Amino acid sequence: MVDEAGNGTVKVIKEQRLFASEPDPQWFGNKGNVPLDSAEGKKWTNENWLKSRFHFNFAEYHGGPSSFGVLRVMNDDLVQPRRGFGAHPHRDMEIMTFIIDGFLTHKDSMGTEETLGRGSVQFMTAGTGIRHSEHNLKDEPLRFVQCWVVPRRRGFPPNYGSMSGGGEAEAARRDQWAHVVSDAEGPTKAAVQIQQDCRKPRTRLRLLAIAEVAKLEGYGFWGLSYGFWRRASLSMGV
Repeated sequence: MVDEAGNGTVKVIKEQRLFASEPDPQWFGNKGNVPLDSAEGKKWTNENWLKSRFHFNFAEYHGGPSSFGVLRVMNDDLVQPRRGFGAHPHRDMEIMTFIIDGFLTHKDSMGTEETLGRGSVQFMTAGTGIRHSEHNLKDEPLRFVQCWVVPRRRGFPPNYGSMSGGGEAEAARRDQWAHVVSDAEGPTKAAVQIQQDCRKPRTRLRLLAIAEVAKLEGYGFWGLSYGFWRRASLSMGV
């Protein structure tokens, strides 16, 4: 259990409990997969361009919970070099992407274009409608966790923002909590602001443990270490 001071137990969620999706590369505008023993393939860590682990019902998966409170999606994505998600639309959803390893290049219909590295966070208010693409343009794999949160109401103007994961941000969360996500309409402002009553501190722990904890007001605590969100527990995915 996790109390208001952030003290709690750790619950391990094995990878085998998560649904793994490996879609056809052409569905997202990619060229085909490459043999792992080829010159290009030697830089790959998975046979398919994408391996996405779903924590809730999403896309072709319907065998688990659909959401918890306002948290609708949490996908742990591994994207191979020179692959990604072509331009596609969203609306009326708050989307946060936490980069675990590699570099993510974002483009959207508002004219935004940027590349973010390890430890960075991007966020979007899809609102009345936005189109965007997300690619790994580097020669190393990219891993990120993407979360979708249902907004407090429909019809917000689209918005995009990001938080750098550089040395200052790394130091701010080293073995301590750093406030990363806040309610855009709330009194406390973090670097990432979304249209929902949500506060999200973040920490980087020793022993290779990366922990994320969110408090969704009225829905209890959730914990994440690139693994699982669960009410009133801090969970570690391995």
